Amino acid sequence: MRAKPPDPRAQAKRSALNALKRARRAADKSGVALSDWEGEFLTSVAQRVETYGRAFGDPEKGGRDQALSGNQTIKLKEIVAKAKGEKKPMKRGRGFGRREAPAPAEVEPEDDG
Repeated sequence: MRAKPPDPRAQAKRSALNALKRARRAADKSGVALSDWEGEFLTSVAQRVETYGRAFGDPEKGGRDQALSGNQTIKLKEIVAKAKGEKKPMKRGRGFGRREAPAPAEVEPEDDG
């Protein structure tokens, strides 16, 4: 008899809860004081994941089998980096701004003579 394949939603839930616990433990262990907002974020997200299996309601904010939205994942990584003592916050990117085009090479005019 074949083993039943694991439920991806249950795996995502366990993974998210473990990541939240690790982030809080890392901050406590390193002695870094989390802001009130960061502490509230970790607590509220953990409660929503335990209750609903995911921490966001809009399906466009994350994958179907994910427990945290994209922005929640980014913020969690920033909290972990802060707890580890990494000084720079994660870069948010430059957006869809226009990139500088390379300068065109100068072409010398041809002599017909």
